[in-house]
Amino acid sequence: MRQSFSERNFYGALLQKKENILVKRALVSVSDKTGVVEFCNSLVKNSYEIISTGGTYKKLVEAGIAAIEIDEVTKFPECFEGRVKTLNPYVHGGILHRRDKQSHLDQAKELGVESIDLVCVNLYPFKETIERTNDFDDIIENIDIGGPAMVRSAAKNFDAVIIVTDVADYGEVIDAIENEKNTKEFRRGYMIKAYEHTAAYDSMIANYMNQRFNDGFGEKQFVVGNKVMATRYGENPHQQGALYEFDSHFTNNFKTLKGEASFNNLNDLNGAVKIARAFGEDNAVCISKHGNPCGFAIKDTLLEAYVEALKCDPVSAFGGVVAVNGVVNKELAEKMNEIFLEVVIAGRITEEAQEVFAKKKRIKLFEMGSDKLILADDKKDFKHVDGGFVFQDADKVGADEVKNAKLVSENAASEADMKDMEIAYKVASLTKSNCVVYVKNSAMVAVGMGMTSRVDAAQCALKKAKDMGLDVTGAALASEAFFPFRDSIDAAAAAGVKNIIEPGGSIRDEEIIAAANEFGMSLYFSEIRHFLH
Repeated sequence: MRQSFSERNFYGALLQKKENILVKRALVSVSDKTGVVEFCNSLVKNSYEIISTGGTYKKLVEAGIAAIEIDEVTKFPECFEGRVKTLNPYVHGGILHRRDKQSHLDQAKELGVESIDLVCVNLYPFKETIERTNDFDDIIENIDIGGPAMVRSAAKNFDAVIIVTDVADYGEVIDAIENEKNTKEFRRGYMIKAYEHTAAYDSMIANYMNQRFNDGFGEKQFVVGNKVMATRYGENPHQQGALYEFDSHFTNNFKTLKGEASFNNLNDLNGAVKIARAFGEDNAVCISKHGNPCGFAIKDTLLEAYVEALKCDPVSAFGGVVAVNGVVNKELAEKMNEIFLEVVIAGRITEEAQEVFAKKKRIKLFEMGSDKLILADDKKDFKHVDGGFVFQDADKVGADEVKNAKLVSENAASEADMKDMEIAYKVASLTKSNCVVYVKNSAMVAVGMGMTSRVDAAQCALKKAKDMGLDVTGAALASEAFFPFRDSIDAAAAAGVKNIIEPGGSIRDEEIIAAANEFGMSLYFSEIRHFLH
């Protein structure tokens, strides 16, 4: 229920500036009402008069705060079902007029515009709306107009106005007001944050509309992230670096247990986690170096998976990154501690395991707070190119791509062989092109990646396997793109490879098929390419 001016006995002489107390005004209109009552109580104690709107006004009045409803200021009622309430010169004039220009002060007095010294606004929950409904009328009504306008006005006039858009900042703002920290530099920081806030909000709306009506590819594309942390430097010491997140993926699912994640650590973690989590609930372990897998296995236990993964390339694993799709216990930690590993990330790492790792000063430990690794499942992907970026739908390996792959050879793979092919195919799809992956008994035994020719990748992988004393006889071979010539098939056959899966699509497919039949191999075409450049 609306309070009349006379009913606000809490102000009394204060409002009339008796006792020479300077009363300031704060406009508070928030969708997220967390802490707003406490914040406004603190403002009142610091001689602020509160102006408010709608649900915020109601909440404040119910809490006993003598707020002024917005239409007492605007001298105009909320209208058009609340679409118009703060778009008014008494509001924006109160925010925007310059306090350091006499002409502005004179005009404000002439027009009856009173100063608004603090604006606290957070916007209609557009993100929450599009997550709960597909009703376009409802979505449209949850696009904030007046809120962003007030935020931008207050930010523009940060010389005189504090703009608050984040409930997490309430305490800091009150501290600044009470302890003479409300400086221009202080307000400038909040100005920047305010424009970030409205820019992110408008970007979210534009991206949503383009996703809904233009398949996500409009004339403008906005990539917006929230800063999680600065890194000590970028890829190299002379470069600055920082981690940003979409939504709250890292905030919710990334916990530092030991050490500090570097820029390169984060990049390496990304590749290892994607591979380890690509197999659902399986006990998968991926070891990576410079963003490329150098070991991978799925076994009955995570300890067994780690031991088998390490066999693929223990030399490269030294100083590498290990992603564990599960919980690292004391036994697994003790095994990992036998060599130098730079980073371990897992669903969880037990306290007993952390104690084991504590013996190694340089190892870094991270977990996701879950029994398994967690992926953000981003829908889009982009890469920087000189002068801009290329943007695309994120590549996904379909759950049934291997199951539905086309048998093009005379011989077929067994059920166990199909599992090895699935592992090889998924790992290849998440490894830099050109690449080939050899898998035997659910463990990667050879990998060649990032080569300029596919035959080089195949031969490099086989050479590495030989150097490591690994037998690839009976292994499955996967390539993320077609084999352009039969030379890779010849090399695989000489090594004893039994089953091959690749996309197909080469003008020489018939030669590839003939080679597979000549050696008695099974050959499958997925008919889907998974380049990763």
